Amino acid sequence: MEYSFEQGPIRPPSEARSLLVRVTRNCPWNRCMFCHLYKGKKFTVRSVSEVKEDIRAIKECCNEIKNFSWKLGLGGSVTKEVIQAIYNTPRFCTEGLLSAAAWLYYGGNRVFLQDANSLIVKTDRLIDIISFLKDRFPAIERITTYGRAKTAARKSQEELKELASAGLSRIHIGLETGYDPLLAYMKKGVTARDHIRGGRKVVESGISLSEYVILGLGGKRMWRNHALHTAATLNEINPDFIRIRTLRVLPSMPLYEKIRNKDFVLLNEEEVLREERLLIENLDGIQSYLVSDHILNLLEEVEGRLPHDKEKMIRVIDSFLDLSDKDKTNFIFGRRAGIYRNLSDLSDVERYNRIQEAIERIEDEGPDALERTIREMTSHFI
Repeated sequence: MEYSFEQGPIRPPSEARSLLVRVTRNCPWNRCMFCHLYKGKKFTVRSVSEVKEDIRAIKECCNEIKNFSWKLGLGGSVTKEVIQAIYNTPRFCTEGLLSAAAWLYYGGNRVFLQDANSLIVKTDRLIDIISFLKDRFPAIERITTYGRAKTAARKSQEELKELASAGLSRIHIGLETGYDPLLAYMKKGVTARDHIRGGRKVVESGISLSEYVILGLGGKRMWRNHALHTAATLNEINPDFIRIRTLRVLPSMPLYEKIRNKDFVLLNEEEVLREERLLIENLDGIQSYLVSDHILNLLEEVEGRLPHDKEKMIRVIDSFLDLSDKDKTNFIFGRRAGIYRNLSDLSDVERYNRIQEAIERIEDEGPDALERTIREMTSHFI
């Protein structure tokens, strides 16, 4: 047996320990200016039978992995030793087996349905897939997926409740911004009102909702309206999670051409944090948990439950803004180089001095050398 099943290219960072089951391929919208992932690729919905065949293959992989564990004298447990043994056995080592082994190692109880908008699948078919998945793997506790706000809005409340009852635990939606002119500029294909309607339906169905916000998406021209209108939209939705992302633009993204033509001007790191501060300051009347769970975010420690932790999160941002220019640059470089994780790391004198020496060497190469270096480092995070 080949021990293979199809997997898509992406999942949320919060689903790092989830099994990836590909229900759709690519993105049905695929026009957003800030995204490159699915450009030039056709969207298709996989048949229920095709997805079930993958689930059967995953089950076979899991059975084989546990048998392998028994042969190693580990009693069926999936440990690091089992994963290493699979990796070191060429005839046995496949991407599918390694994925399944990692899933079992982390508990084997979470699943993410790919790709960009699996919520578009007809409700009865999606329920059939979820039910089949849970039947084959009774230990599953959480099943999540990406969805577009318009797709959620088109589902009836009853359909969403049926999905919740079947086992769909969470939907991840890319809000990006709540400012209509910016949504139009980025060709998102949705309005703030669409986001509110779709988001509220998910919340009211009992399915957990994660809304994603892209810091820096407004650029120099629209940053303030981006922050204020996004906060207002989130206040109406009241999602379970607000997940922060920071804009980075690659040459493969349509937005790159806008930057080259100077139609869109990027914010610098400090300006992005001022935008984030304004966003958080205007989040009112909601109980969402805000989390900065992506390496592109400069301040990972901006995290907490609203409204209780609002002032704490603002203080973290202010702590950075109150730094000297030298310390700001040192932290930005250290964070982007993967040396720093939190602002408190600045107190490590040895690391600080090592980073400062690197900064000074790069600055000797020319006036834009440091900015270019930092941009190149962050491009690898996408």
